[in-house]
Amino acid sequence: MFEKRTGALLTQQLIDWGVDHVYGMPGDSINELIDDLRKRKDEIEFLQVRHEETGALSAAAYAKLTGKLGVTMGIAGPGAIHLLNGLYDAKADGAPVLAIVGQVHSEEIGTGAFQEINLERMFDDVSVFNQRAETEEQLPDLLDQAVKEAYANKGVSVLIVPDDLFAKKQSDNTRRTSGEFFKPEIFPRQEHLNEARKLIEKSEKPLILAGQGTKSSANELIAFAETIKAPIIMSLLGKGIIPDNHPYCLGQHGQIGTKPAYHAMKETDLLILVGTQFPYRDFLPEQVNAIQIDREPAHLGKHYPITTGLAGDSRETLQALTDVIEPVEERSYLSYYQEKMKDWRIAVQEEKRREEDPLHAPQVMYELEKHLKPGAVVSGDVGNVTVWLTRFLHLVNQKFLISGWLGTMGSGLPGAIAAQKAHPEKQVVGVSGDGGFSMVMHDFVTAVKYELPIKMVVLNNSKIGMIKYEQEQMGHLNYATNLGEVDFAKFAEACGAEGYRIESYEELGTKMKQAFLSDKPVLIDVVIEDQAPLPGKIDYTSAVNYSKYIVKEFFESGTLDLPDLKKSIQRLF
Repeated sequence: MFEKRTGALLTQQLIDWGVDHVYGMPGDSINELIDDLRKRKDEIEFLQVRHEETGALSAAAYAKLTGKLGVTMGIAGPGAIHLLNGLYDAKADGAPVLAIVGQVHSEEIGTGAFQEINLERMFDDVSVFNQRAETEEQLPDLLDQAVKEAYANKGVSVLIVPDDLFAKKQSDNTRRTSGEFFKPEIFPRQEHLNEARKLIEKSEKPLILAGQGTKSSANELIAFAETIKAPIIMSLLGKGIIPDNHPYCLGQHGQIGTKPAYHAMKETDLLILVGTQFPYRDFLPEQVNAIQIDREPAHLGKHYPITTGLAGDSRETLQALTDVIEPVEERSYLSYYQEKMKDWRIAVQEEKRREEDPLHAPQVMYELEKHLKPGAVVSGDVGNVTVWLTRFLHLVNQKFLISGWLGTMGSGLPGAIAAQKAHPEKQVVGVSGDGGFSMVMHDFVTAVKYELPIKMVVLNNSKIGMIKYEQEQMGHLNYATNLGEVDFAKFAEACGAEGYRIESYEELGTKMKQAFLSDKPVLIDVVIEDQAPLPGKIDYTSAVNYSKYIVKEFFESGTLDLPDLKKSIQRLF
């Protein structure tokens, strides 16, 4: 029987759980564990980030992309506080993440020591598991349980450890529990499958709204849609699961969506929700039959009233429905919206292919498409950039990462870092606005330090564009939305990376090509003209409020730009 440092035992446990890297920043209350990780750095890498928020967002992105446990670390006090945004992102999007958080020494807890805060209370809302170890003997079992809870509940586990416990020694056969997670298989009851089949067979205009829960069942989703001849709308988190150009795909829905998706949703007589918790009731139909497929029974009917719920994995459930439903030969509802989608795509292509200055985001998306490789990962940020990515960047055989339910700005760069770490052999592209990127730009140095050849595209309009548009949509004048100009290409060069600044259409193709030929981290700073991210369908209230903004702007400035006004009205209607 040998005695080992508790930190060494925990390091081995993480390795046994398949963890090969951790995101964090060293500090006094985790330095004991850091030293144990150092001794096993060939098996489990510690990626030093410049801000703990980036570490937590990266861990969340890694978990979303791979389904594996993402791990992050932070010290007591400020480090722990910085973790919260990334941990809430993981909670909101159902990603298994473990946060190991240091605390002041055991004998100082409760004394108001330097950097001591009530960590258990602070992490209570964000976590599915939240425990502080009081003795070193507890730690192996607590770590196993934390990992199991993160996987079982698809959420955040927080393990709080006074730093002195990591250094204490104990027998290496102290562990009492099993370090393995046994994933359950869930399948709907036969009577619920029968109810769903009857609803589908009597429907004349069935419509599928699918989300991230179909990530492992893309083939089954398409086969089911082809069997019942139903168009598919993908949620934001579902983008990339099926090709954007698939003949059954109507794109995304809601504020970021397409006009065909909007109208198809209004006309459907049966909504089939698959692996999604789409929260925007205003964009969903009223008083129609609805079927929902989700492996979490508590999610069934949570956000939308359903006629029947199928508690089961999307792959097996879709396959079971496809097997028992009589194939539909032709459906006019599908054909009509396929034609509408063709018209929409033509209009989108015309906007993307404009050869003019000043540059607009759709033109950048068109150029970016030319350089995306099969299997690439695109990490998107939040803001106007979300609209440009979902509507104008067509993914055929690529994966898409974003902060969905939390919708936090600054997620693009951490997602790219995590994606490149998860898939070193694949092309990884991050796309942010200047507002989102500047929230986390310090960690572009992290990509440089670890030689992660990400390509980071920054759409730079010197504004918080989405907030500017929201103010206008509410009929308000713009206030506090200008950011000022930054040359991010020079910043990239200062970090030791390559930087390209694109200011005109003439430069777009040449410099983008140069950037993507590089095998180093690259930042592509594209100066774009401000453009309202209008939804596929404008409602009456938004149109009226936008008109109020135009009138207020006239009285405020004393000028009225008629060409710009004409463009604004054309975009609205």
